[in-house]
Amino acid sequence: MKTIVMVCDGMGDYPIEQLGGRTPLEAAKTPFMDQIGREGKVGLARTIPPGFVPASDVGNLSILGYDPALYFSGRGPLEAANMGVDLADGDVCFRCNLVTADGDLLLDYSAGHISSEEAASLIRAIDERLGSPALNFYPGIMYRHLTVFREPELKEALLKTTCNPPHDIMGWKISEHLPKGPARDRLTEIMEASKEILAGHEVNKVRIDLKENPGNMIWLWGQGTRLKIPTFQERWNLTGSVISAVDLVRGAGRLAGLEVLQVPGATGYYDTNYLGKAEHALASLKKHDFVFVHVEAADEAGHNGDLRQKIAAIENFDRLVVGTIYNHFKSLKAVRFLIIPDHLTSVQKRTHVADPVPFCIWGKGISAGGTETFGESSAKQSGWMVEAAHEILPSLLTEKTI
Repeated sequence: MKTIVMVCDGMGDYPIEQLGGRTPLEAAKTPFMDQIGREGKVGLARTIPPGFVPASDVGNLSILGYDPALYFSGRGPLEAANMGVDLADGDVCFRCNLVTADGDLLLDYSAGHISSEEAASLIRAIDERLGSPALNFYPGIMYRHLTVFREPELKEALLKTTCNPPHDIMGWKISEHLPKGPARDRLTEIMEASKEILAGHEVNKVRIDLKENPGNMIWLWGQGTRLKIPTFQERWNLTGSVISAVDLVRGAGRLAGLEVLQVPGATGYYDTNYLGKAEHALASLKKHDFVFVHVEAADEAGHNGDLRQKIAAIENFDRLVVGTIYNHFKSLKAVRFLIIPDHLTSVQKRTHVADPVPFCIWGKGISAGGTETFGESSAKQSGWMVEAAHEILPSLLTEKTI
């Protein structure tokens, strides 16, 4: 049996007045997800367990069938797994954003969604000036990079320090949201030192001339230690693949023993190659029994507070990803789908929310649940609530009736 998971990152949301009290998902034209919802079962699932910060790392681990309470150690290590950054037992890995600071204001968590090539030059400049055998900076994709502290004596202090995700504090004062805890001075010193290095960099001079947001500061957050999880082969004796433009999702897939597929034009932003992701998923199922397809665009729109782009991202996901895969498999019997966001991303709050998300399952042995559309309201009205989302995939990978 083939199992396909399709994740529209941050797709879920709250009702919005200008949409007549509907959510972006409910307002979007989603004929394929609605059809799948009618033919399958719709419900609510808690992807973010109580006590966890609502974030894609926790949410996607849950969807992949791993209990965050047992396996989550931080966002940084997941991204390191995909980037090939080796972590020793005493190392602590941080996510390192390139951001745009305007005085004491955090103007942009993504430095204008800076290109990977421009960002690599900036991160290399940081590493040349601030790096050492005990402190390394690694360039990643666009604004998403890594910083690794290889100082075992600092490990506990770094892990006990609270750091704010920059996408949660756009437009707020930097001074009020700097790290808090035993390693705050060390982290703040590095973040402040980055300003001087980046201010005069040629990449930023060009970006400013072009009226684009410069990457004029780094922001450290999402720290954790080396992670090991049982693979899909070990747990279920199957192979699979993961498709995403985001290092943390790729890293989780790599740790799970899944093949990480590269899709040309997969950017992690509004212009990502939706259709290419679906086509690569179908191709991978010729040799694998499982594929995990992740699309980031709706989440980015939520953080940007862009309602139009969020609706457009959901519609593109439905038409080009869900529709392509559904049309290929709708007449086949040995297949199951899971369609789900990893968390809610509120357009109005411009941040992640830990509330349960709508999800749908469809395929062999799954009876119709009677909903007319797929959305937050229909999921709630279904009366089906899964308190631990990490239990969904293991049940789908069996032959039992649901």
